[in-house]
Amino acid sequence: MIAKLFARLEELYPEAVQFRRDLHMYPELSFHEVNTPEKVADTLRSLGLDVRTGVGGRGVVGLLTGGKSGKTVALRADFDALPIQDEKDVPYKSRIPGVMHACGHDIHTAALLSVAKVLSEFRDELPGNVVFIHQFAEEVIPGGAKPMIEDGCLDGVDVIFGAHVASSIPVGQIGVGEGYMMAAGDSFEIELIGKGAHGAYPHLSVDPLVLGSQLVVNLQQIVSRRVDPLKPAVITCGTFTSGQAYNVIPETAKITGTVRTFHEDVRDLIEEAIGQVAAATCEGAGATVRYTYTRGYPALFNHEKETKRVEELAKAMYGEENVMQLPPAMGMEDFAYYVQKVPGTFFNVGGMNPDIQATYPHHHPKFDVDERSMRGIGQLFIAAVLHYLTDGEVVPARVGTEAGVF
Repeated sequence: MIAKLFARLEELYPEAVQFRRDLHMYPELSFHEVNTPEKVADTLRSLGLDVRTGVGGRGVVGLLTGGKSGKTVALRADFDALPIQDEKDVPYKSRIPGVMHACGHDIHTAALLSVAKVLSEFRDELPGNVVFIHQFAEEVIPGGAKPMIEDGCLDGVDVIFGAHVASSIPVGQIGVGEGYMMAAGDSFEIELIGKGAHGAYPHLSVDPLVLGSQLVVNLQQIVSRRVDPLKPAVITCGTFTSGQAYNVIPETAKITGTVRTFHEDVRDLIEEAIGQVAAATCEGAGATVRYTYTRGYPALFNHEKETKRVEELAKAMYGEENVMQLPPAMGMEDFAYYVQKVPGTFFNVGGMNPDIQATYPHHHPKFDVDERSMRGIGQLFIAAVLHYLTDGEVVPARVGTEAGVF
């Protein structure tokens, strides 16, 4: 059966490329997706799936009920773009000024729709159900995953799989990792209120700029001296704004930044410690502090059983030499919410290809990937679904003929 599914997926590959390029030319920003979810919903309806729109806001969910009773697998793709000007010289370059798919979400969406088409054609042979989750707003906190879950997208789901194309991994290779894979991402804002004065008379001031400079340095001691060194953490100050004139000591200064952690106890510690350090640095000098800490996505934790399932399937399909172990990364991804609710795993599919200038990092104005990565996503999604629903009876043969080819 799986050979037939892969053959059909290959037949649909040109359609996937066309759909992906259409999305790439007409991208939509997080929380402003209108046409994209309509296109996705229309495609899923044409397949005879039960389709819900407006899930959690702008999400789309399609349910494929198999011809035989069984468990339910969810597959997730995201479809939002970024506020970046597309600088590639390709026919499918973004036609929306200042907006582009600079992270591969168009690849994810087109690949998942191809999987939906293939599985829907073989639904009578399917021993279970598949939920296709097309998510909005992954790029911007609070994201789309949490409201979609609250709106029932995981109801009745037993397991979930997610994939992300990676421009840092050669096309034809797969990246997997068990346990903590991506960090929780929080933000903070610290406003220092001092006393302004003329730059020639600093003794009449309470200088928030000097105190802020001390604070930026002091914050770095939280990780180095208060966090267990075996538990990774990052505190980064991203902005420091103060003053408008070269000869005036300002009254206020503002510092904003991000915190990345894996463990909840470290996350709690840092949230409290930033406030403590800010108060200690400033209040003794006569300044006051306003501190706001905003929690973003939680850490993404890949479950052992599901991760090993994908790893073994990938080795069988592409060869052990083309499956790599990914180290934990300090980036964040709201797929984390799904695996907090049900077992699952999030893996990477290579899209780097120097021959077509697909080497730029994610969120770069010239970002692009080899579209054959959609084959890898589709094949692994189909293999994972069948392997799970048949309790491991369906095992694919090798499909990758060489490194760099899915």
